This record gives sequence, C-alpha cells and structure tokens, in this order.
Amino acid sequence: MDILLAFGDSDFGIQAESLYPVKILLLKPSSLGDVVHAFPVVRSLKRRWPEAELHWWIDSGLAALVETDPDVAGVFKFERKRWAKPGGWPSMFTAIRRLREQRFDLVVDLQGLARSGAFAWLANGAFTIGVDDPREGAAAFHDVSVPRPSAQTHAVDWYLEVVRRLGVTPQTEMPWLTPRPLVAAGLETRLELSRRRWILLNPGARWWNKRWPAASFREALRRLAAFFPRHHFAVLGGKEDAEMASEILPGDPDRTINLAGSTNLGELVEIIRAAELIVTNDTGPMHIAAALGTPMIALFGPTNPNRTGPYGGHADVLREPLACSPCLSQTCRNNVQMECLTGLSVDRVVAAALARIHP
Repeated sequence: MDILLAFGDSDFGIQAESLYPVKILLLKPSSLGDVVHAFPVVRSLKRRWPEAELHWWIDSGLAALVETDPDVAGVFKFERKRWAKPGGWPSMFTAIRRLREQRFDLVVDLQGLARSGAFAWLANGAFTIGVDDPREGAAAFHDVSVPRPSAQTHAVDWYLEVVRRLGVTPQTEMPWLTPRPLVAAGLETRLELSRRRWILLNPGARWWNKRWPAASFREALRRLAAFFPRHHFAVLGGKEDAEMASEILPGDPDRTINLAGSTNLGELVEIIRAAELIVTNDTGPMHIAAALGTPMIALFGPTNPNRTGPYGGHADVLREPLACSPCLSQTCRNNVQMECLTGLSVDRVVAAALARIHP
C-alpha cells in the first residue's frame, strides 16, 4: 500500500514529499536501557505510518524484548560475540544479504556508532537518518545526522529529535512496553504476582561504582518490611548478582525472594509491571520501570540522570551533591571511594519510598 512519507527539513536537501511503500529498519542493538529508550521512536513512526512495516536490528540477547511487540514486523539479530570471530563471518554476510533484500525505504540508526552506521550503509536503504555522536563517525554513513541538542539532553529526547526531523510528531505515552499475558500467567503460578503487593530491590549495575552498597540495601529492606507488613519483596539481578542478592535477603528473609539469575527478560518486564515500587541503581531494569510507569527510587552516583536517568515523572532520583559527581567514569578517583553512593543514607531512601506508596 502506498503511503505518504514526509522528510521534513529542506535544509538537508531532502525532497519534502515522495510517494512509495514504506519499509523501515531501526538500528538499536544494545544496551538494555538504550533499547527501552527507542520504543517511543517505534510508537511515533507507527502512529504516523500505521501501514509501515518496521524491522528492528538488535542484539540477540535482547531480542525477546521486541519480538512480540505488535509494532515490530520483523527482527534482525546482531550476533555480537559470534560475528567477532572469523568462524561467524559467513552468518554475518548472510544477515547483511537478508537486510539488503528487504529494500528498506527508511533506515533509522539510533545507536550512532561506527558499527551501526556501517550496518545502516550496508543495508542499502533509500534514505538513512541517525543520531550523530562525533566520537564515532557514524555520520559518514547517514544521509542526515542529528546531533544531541545539548550535553544535558536525555537520550529519549535525542532519539525523538530524529523523529521530528522526519516530520513526525513524537509519542511518549506510557507504558512503552506492551503486556505479555502468557508470561504474566506463568508468574502468577510461580509468584502469585497479582495477588501480592510487591516492592523490588535492584542492587546490580554493570559498573561496580554505580552500586549502592549491599549492606545499605539490606538495611533498607529491613526498614521497609517494618513499614509495609502486607508487602512482599524481591531482589532482582542477573546470575552475577546472586551472591550480592543473598547478602540483602537477611533484611527480611520471610517475605523476600531472591530472583537474581532466575528470570528471563520477558519475566523481568512483567514483574516490574506488577510492582508498586522499585529501589534501583542506574541500570537496565531502572529504564524498564520508567517505561512502564512503575514508581521508583533511582540511586545515582557517577552517571548523569539528566542524560540517562529514568524518563517521565514516576521516579525520585537520589544523589549526593558532590563536586566530582557525575564523573561519567568507571574509576572512582575520590579520596573517599564511592562517596557519591555510600553517602546516600538509608534514611533518605526509606523516606522517599514512604512518600511514593502507602502501606
């Protein structure tokens, strides 16, 4: 079906309007939080062109997040580890050939890395637009590149600036992630998900210096359990977080379960959707909670919540006002190691939680 595709700003030398069938490729392979941030772009493009066929190029480990989405017609999996070795190159070339066979009308690169720019170019779409990170040189592969409006612009707003350049009205209504009824039904049997009131703790993070101490989480759990006698608690995380989660459980062992390493991505989404509150470090599940509108207490240290914090109005962002924070570094150079997070008191976190939900 032919639909009208308007390419907005004539300053780029783009023909303002052209008529042809629309097939769109979105490149946003990773990480978890960044992939979540891309969903408003998907919703915006599909709202403007409901007949469009949208495909997503994504890391194979995150594909489950988009495969069942009603606005995504197809998924191209980026096999990062496999393609890094010569033995995986034939499958990479096959994947590139499949991309080219689709004859995409519009390619949207939201990763902005040299790698994603190269894949955008190899896809050989009719028109390519993407975010411009000058450190990476992806702009060389784009017809139009969109710089970050300012150093403080949130990632979601930067992605939506790409949408605006296409003459599309941004859509940010939540939740961004559609329900998974079968997954929720399985969790109902396992956890009595809808029959219990849940508060979640998420102590992990990829950077060690983004983690509020496990002892602080444990004490926060102890106090929250006293304030919320009708609630149940769950500690989230990957397999690598299981030991840290076990350190937190003694805060209230009778009503707390350790889910670290025992949930897949779809289950994680539905658990966070069902929760009344999540206390979390700056990491992927925080962005899932934001996308679902789940109330949260987000704990920040070396990173900048203006750029990559929880989007929307459902979060209290807590951070210590130190001169060195945010440093945006994985290495702490403060004389007091991780003071930006160790300085966050349990009292402050618990008070924020009490203001967010009721017993």
